[in-house]
Amino acid sequence: MSETQTQLPTDIWICTSWQEYEQAIANLLNEKAKSYYYKGHMRLEIAPVSFDHGKDHVVIIFAVTLFAALKGILATGLDTTTFRKTGVQDCQPDVAYYLRESAQTIPAGTGIVNLDRYPVPDLVIEIAKTSLLDDLGTKRSLYEELGVAEYWVVDVQNTQIIAYAMAEQGSKRIQESQVLPGLAIAILESALRRSREMNQSEVGAWLLSQFQQKEYC
Repeated sequence: MSETQTQLPTDIWICTSWQEYEQAIANLLNEKAKSYYYKGHMRLEIAPVSFDHGKDHVVIIFAVTLFAALKGILATGLDTTTFRKTGVQDCQPDVAYYLRESAQTIPAGTGIVNLDRYPVPDLVIEIAKTSLLDDLGTKRSLYEELGVAEYWVVDVQNTQIIAYAMAEQGSKRIQESQVLPGLAIAILESALRRSREMNQSEVGAWLLSQFQQKEYC
């Protein structure tokens, strides 16, 4: 563990100013870390990513992108990208998607996505192994307030997806995606379970067969 990591508390929300938060993340440039800022508090996540977390991350990205492609839905997926309202909010979700008319909103060459200039993603996904309660709690409130249309939390331990549709700074549980109509959350959960026993090529072939069935066409 580096000196930077020992000096900064991680995996908890800490009351701090935006300026102190900027200094903290500047000190983490050489670390593989995620950072969040919300309601005058920051959270830093530097824990090693587990094998199952990494696998679920890849399966979810593949599944969403494949479904969008088969349905003819324009989609741009982003992996651990920073979205920022300067001085107010900052987040680095594991996965985010811009869909349909928003898919080509962010120009190439963009670094941090400035949410004072660009729209929020349509879909945000957090992969949770050690951060489940926070992903379901404070982070969900953060994404509600940002105006994200849909938010999924992938519970790695239980191969479960807790999905929410968001509106008017609130959220409700859903069993089928609203931003990707026809995509059942249960199909994604089944893909995650299969990935524990199959390689990802086999899981991908299974997903393709499911998405091509009549009810998904």
